Amino acid sequence: MDGFDPSALLLDQTQDKIALLDEEGRFTYVNAAAERILGFEPAALLGDVAFEYVHPDERDAVERTFHRTIDTDSFTEESIEYRHRAADGSWVWLESRMSNLTDDALDGYVVSSRDVTDRVRAERERAETASHLSEIAAVSSDVLWMFDADWSELLFANPAYEEIYGTSIDELRGDPGSFLDAIHPEDRPAVRKAMERLSAGESVDMEYRVNPKENYKRWVWVQGEPIVEDGEVVRITGFTKDVTDRRRRERQLVVMDNLLRHNLRNDLNIVFGTVEELEDEVPESAAHTAVIRRVGESLLSTAQKEREVIELITDQRETDRIDLRGVVEEAVETVSERYPEGSIAVEGLDRVIVDGRCELRSAVIELLENPFQHSDDGTPTVTVRLRRTEAGAELVVEDDLPLIPAVEADVLTGDHEMSHVYHSSGLGFWLVYWSVELSNGTVAVDAATADGQRGNRITVSLPIASE
Repeated sequence: MDGFDPSALLLDQTQDKIALLDEEGRFTYVNAAAERILGFEPAALLGDVAFEYVHPDERDAVERTFHRTIDTDSFTEESIEYRHRAADGSWVWLESRMSNLTDDALDGYVVSSRDVTDRVRAERERAETASHLSEIAAVSSDVLWMFDADWSELLFANPAYEEIYGTSIDELRGDPGSFLDAIHPEDRPAVRKAMERLSAGESVDMEYRVNPKENYKRWVWVQGEPIVEDGEVVRITGFTKDVTDRRRRERQLVVMDNLLRHNLRNDLNIVFGTVEELEDEVPESAAHTAVIRRVGESLLSTAQKEREVIELITDQRETDRIDLRGVVEEAVETVSERYPEGSIAVEGLDRVIVDGRCELRSAVIELLENPFQHSDDGTPTVTVRLRRTEAGAELVVEDDLPLIPAVEADVLTGDHEMSHVYHSSGLGFWLVYWSVELSNGTVAVDAATADGQRGNRITVSLPIASE
């Protein structure tokens, strides 16, 4: 190729592999990029048929594209992706641009190729991931959905939508606002406000009734998240879970709770009234009637704790910021008023704001009150301290009583099997456990030793609220 050397020097500086092929596809020129991309010295390729280096799966397509390009009368240019064998035997993905433009100074047709291995690999990984997600969505019993920012276009909804909402995806795709028709009329205003909040960039967590075919008796829990790019909401996505069974169980619990408390209160009023009559008629029965009163009052107290537990496990409220030091101070004051003959030593209370449920107030009272309830003389040694740690907050309550029975300690730590019969003195520790668990905390129970006296140490760990 007389006179081609200056141009070849320039071509050797390009990042793309530049080759000239004759009509049979043989290399007549290859620039230096061939060695950087494929590991071949350019001279080693000259005279070889380029298609022999193409992966067998794409060889025919590449060869057809080349001949179709050079055999076209008018100017044409085509691109194709394929795998090219490298010097070490591996395969490199190339994107080659071919044209039928030629010139007397060029000894063949120009084929410009660039390495697209990373891009092809990333695209295939994304496609594989999308395929897996589609498979998961297809078998999921939850509704997975995505809309554009103003709810005017449905971008995705899996088959579970039709079963839960009772309407078709095709109808939803044709009219994205039609899903509102599947929501109970009384719940639609709240849903519309939630949609506005999502479009404005807020997250949403709510429950409402759906499915007109079932008279809107199906309850769903919905979590929605706005997808924000460059400060603007571009899509809205989320999931919908059928919680009808949970709602039904909660309603049943509330009904049973109301019946139990009502009947228990009425029956105990009769018992207390009879006790008063007995005391008046038989003064010497006072010792026995005192036992009846004590047991009856304990039953009423248990019923009140049962109500708190029912409210705790059926209430779907989220956690909130709680001043734990203030809670402990109030609990110390409350328990001290109930047991004036005793005392609670406060060894230090760090100021800590935790992310928890409001029922933590009742839980702290229960932990401080429990030693007084189980002390023979009502004057146990009780110590409380609160400290801020790197991981969160630690509330420690210590006493000098005999070790808490394992069955009750297991309730506090969550190690008690719910299916097992629970023989204990009350529901207080269940209230503590569920309050802490729903606040994303943990409880530990250990033996404590102070001044040679063995006792109990209960440590409640809770997450610090985000700023």
